[in-house]
Amino acid sequence: MAIQMAIQMVMQQPDRDRSHQAPIFMQLYQRYRDAINTGKLRPGDRVPSVRSLASELNLARGTVERAYQMLTSEGYFLARGAAGTVISPGLRTLERPAQAAPSRVSGKATAHPASVTYGDPRPLQLGLPALDAFPRKTWVRLAARHLRSLDGTVMSYADAQGQPSLRRAIATYLGVSRGIACSHEQVFVTAGYRGALELICRTLLKPGEVGWYEDPGYLFARQFLEYAGMRLLPVPVDEEGLNVAAGQQHKSRARFAVVTPTHQSPLGMAMSLPRRLQLLDWASRSKAWIIEDDYDSEFRYHGQPLPPLKSLDRDGHVLYTGSFSKVLFPGLCLAYLIVPASQVERFRNSANQLGGPGSVQQQATIADFMEQGHFARHLRKMRSLYAARRGYLVDALLQQFEGRLHIQSQAGGIHLLAKLTGRENDRSLVQAARSDDLAIAALSQWQVRRSGRGGLLMGFANVTDPAMAGALARRLQVAFQSR
Repeated sequence: MAIQMAIQMVMQQPDRDRSHQAPIFMQLYQRYRDAINTGKLRPGDRVPSVRSLASELNLARGTVERAYQMLTSEGYFLARGAAGTVISPGLRTLERPAQAAPSRVSGKATAHPASVTYGDPRPLQLGLPALDAFPRKTWVRLAARHLRSLDGTVMSYADAQGQPSLRRAIATYLGVSRGIACSHEQVFVTAGYRGALELICRTLLKPGEVGWYEDPGYLFARQFLEYAGMRLLPVPVDEEGLNVAAGQQHKSRARFAVVTPTHQSPLGMAMSLPRRLQLLDWASRSKAWIIEDDYDSEFRYHGQPLPPLKSLDRDGHVLYTGSFSKVLFPGLCLAYLIVPASQVERFRNSANQLGGPGSVQQQATIADFMEQGHFARHLRKMRSLYAARRGYLVDALLQQFEGRLHIQSQAGGIHLLAKLTGRENDRSLVQAARSDDLAIAALSQWQVRRSGRGGLLMGFANVTDPAMAGALARRLQVAFQSR
């Protein structure tokens, strides 16, 4: 029944023609995605095979296969071999988009995050690296080589753990730059950071288990874990990072903690060494897991990047995650997870069930990019570039707002936090800014327990010069005055 409905859903679309602006494979991809998002196709529903859908629509099999590969790599589809392809059972959040699931932390419905923007980049967007400075020619040359070769490795079934060449490159990079001693067998390539969280939840955790969450903390991790059925305890953050002692005061026995120790998201401080040792001791005594999100440690403007928590882990309780979204570009939708050696087999079994991270060619391109030294050169260039671009925006904001904003200093990252000095509501300011297409975010939305004055989160990586920064600051001021 679901298969027939899927075929009818695609065939009934009014704009399936070759004069349409988007390629046919992209039209198929968009229609499936829309049907899933609106609940017409639900998690667990089977979809037609490539061959049957191509026959029904009179299309080349390669066209349908390309659309299916995109949907699988982004987590919408789950391929089950001879059992067919289904809508990913992990897409619980997309079943009823009009009614957000209630937050188990706050008891309120979790709104769609205001900082999420899809499609064309928008000014001051969070999590977006400097797209104008990406070495596109080098990337295209490497990608083209893999497209031309189309060897047996690319055409065969992909390793659900990730392309071996990329896992080796990641292990080498982490050993040299982050002080993490791991083999490529401990590396799992995932479909973005959410893919890493899903792999952890499926392997080590059960719905209903309790975990510590930094408050304020990374909004999207909180939302994913809540939808995955986890119960999150908000633990306050101070100038030393996560307050471990405050977390231990909770009577509920926590099974995991999600932390950003190198560059706290979104406040920006680093977790002190005493706190790190205290957290590791808690995990060892409680037999709990620490999920370390090292999301942008590469971008530290002053001195060397701080060592990760994983480099201090002696008992095998830290699950280390990193992402290519902020160091390369978000469209890759690829991240990686380093697991303790004792857990490799368990994670490999889970990865085999989840289907892996997607495109082998994309992974092979990243591996070449890293192995040939382009990755290290790109990071060095971005560190100095981001320091300059942050300065452009900070200077423009301070000049334009004359004391209404306090911008705290930071040693790295690609976003800044401007705290409000008055009693203004940060969410209403963000709403006004977004009416002028400025993609800033409200600090209060990243908090579970509202405390203190609000703040504004802004990405600065694509602010290319002082003139652009000044223009953006003026637009912000006009938008705020129009409320």
